[in-house]
Amino acid sequence: MGKFSFNEEALKNLKITDTSILERLVDFEDARKFHLNKDRSRKDKRMSLKEAVAEYVHDGDIMTDGGFCYVRTSIQSFFEVIRQQKKNLQFCSSPNTNHSYMINAGCCRYSHNSYLGAEMRGIDRNYARQLKAGKVTILSEWSHGSMAQGFKAAQLGLPGVFSKQLLGSDMLKYNPYVKVMQNPMRSDSDPVVFIPALYPDVSVIHVHAADKKGNARFYGPAVNDIAMAAATRKLIITAEEIVPESDIRYNNKGVFIPAMYVDAVVELPFGAVPGQMPGCYYWSRQWWEMAFRYAMKSDENFQKFLEYWVYDVKDQYEFVEKLGGAKWIAESRRLTKAEEYDNEDIGVNFDYEEYTSGEWPENISQMRFY
Repeated sequence: MGKFSFNEEALKNLKITDTSILERLVDFEDARKFHLNKDRSRKDKRMSLKEAVAEYVHDGDIMTDGGFCYVRTSIQSFFEVIRQQKKNLQFCSSPNTNHSYMINAGCCRYSHNSYLGAEMRGIDRNYARQLKAGKVTILSEWSHGSMAQGFKAAQLGLPGVFSKQLLGSDMLKYNPYVKVMQNPMRSDSDPVVFIPALYPDVSVIHVHAADKKGNARFYGPAVNDIAMAAATRKLIITAEEIVPESDIRYNNKGVFIPAMYVDAVVELPFGAVPGQMPGCYYWSRQWWEMAFRYAMKSDENFQKFLEYWVYDVKDQYEFVEKLGGAKWIAESRRLTKAEEYDNEDIGVNFDYEEYTSGEWPENISQMRFY
């Protein structure tokens, strides 16, 4: 017997016979040892994105992303992971929209699955196709809330939490990590779900500002980022700008991530494109429509999509040029500020030409992806 006890029904339903692949995500002793040995010195942690991915993202790692789907998520970091051809990654995100295209690129082999999609842009047909083709294996099914509670338990140093999450859901039958138990504080029948603490190998969190040591500031919904920063073994911070330590100290509203958690700091303006960075730029609606309505129709379409947007692009600046360059920057900044009422919204037009054709645009190099 191993030192972990998993949900036997879920193991059977997911056809998992070797449970060693599940253990690292919940291995408190290993995570604690890793954290205790982490360098806490107040050193300059700045490096390029290429350097950070090469040093801290290893084949076989359990990887998470920050933000929420396409809002304040370091999407450009994932494109760099693709360019460096990292292999056999497990992705554990809530939602996990951004790890779908990592399957096509040959980076993501295992999935701790939650929601996939981009709201009104559509449901992720690509993930379903890759799953049926055996190119990705689901190791566990989660709701947003249950995965968040797993990260929170890790942040607080708890072995896990009792929750009402997942009760009444078939996800209990497809998650080896969770178990239904009797509430120990009740004498009558009161089922609860034990959700263990979750410890990823590496997380990438995009923020508005950070200093060179890793103290990081952002605003807007934190989602799982505060808990995840404490839970993960390795943490890469990508930031729209690097500011002096004095700025972090005296403008400390929104400084949620302390330097002691951080391994690498990357100055990465436009690091969240083609997603949204609150206060900085709006999400590129046409890009996501093209991803869902063209790329996800077939593997061939997706490969062409990746060639144009990832492999033929060396950094985020070339990506922004393909989105529309300086005019896109100005318009995108205006839209996000108007949406947040930081700019006058009367007279700001959110209309755009929706991508509906499902075909590769012949004039793609002349398009602006609003």
